[in-house]
Amino acid sequence: MTCLTVQDTRNVYNSAAVDPEFIAEQLECVAADAPIHAIKTGALGNGDIVDVLVHFLNEHKISVPLITDPVIKAAGGGDLADEALIDRMRTTLFALADVITPNGIELAMLGGHDDLPQSAEALLAGGCHSVLATGGHGTGQHIVNTLYRQGQAPGQWPIQRIGGEYHGTGCTLAAAIAAGRAEGLRLEEAIERAQEFVQGAITSSLKVGEGQPVPDRSFKGVP
Repeated sequence: MTCLTVQDTRNVYNSAAVDPEFIAEQLECVAADAPIHAIKTGALGNGDIVDVLVHFLNEHKISVPLITDPVIKAAGGGDLADEALIDRMRTTLFALADVITPNGIELAMLGGHDDLPQSAEALLAGGCHSVLATGGHGTGQHIVNTLYRQGQAPGQWPIQRIGGEYHGTGCTLAAAIAAGRAEGLRLEEAIERAQEFVQGAITSSLKVGEGQPVPDRSFKGVP
């Protein structure tokens, strides 16, 4: 656990980073007890927490797939990262990640360009292995998630857009990709299966508050 939040289905109103030393204890405790097959990060709280994670990975020589969802803003507009955290992710964490999964707004902020392919190329040039630009915040009949990798043509996965905004689709997608990679799927296979899972979770979404519906993560349509 890296970050505590005050939030509902409408927005995130406040957040507090967990003590980095406490996070270091969490990591050491888990690593001493069970094998680690993949890692997924979300809202990291502050730059010191990034340093703790990077130190842990290097100290233990952990080379499992790291899926980094660079959470900067909540769907309702609330801020979840300051400039210091963004810079620390960009300069130290992204190069260790199997893939980063920014939405369009986050990608523009991270790569420094409103043109999203140009932003993705800037991140690749800065050391990212791959960038999955998620299309859930766009418009159009289909959501198109685009995978950018150095020296390769972009890969795209279109899925039918189901109207409206949903609370937590980005983190659900990143977690599902991490689960697929932990099972040994290739990145492309993990992305495809994760998309199917998220689409099913949205189709059976839960209206639990006054804001955005929440994806039903108990959806069992994908093995």
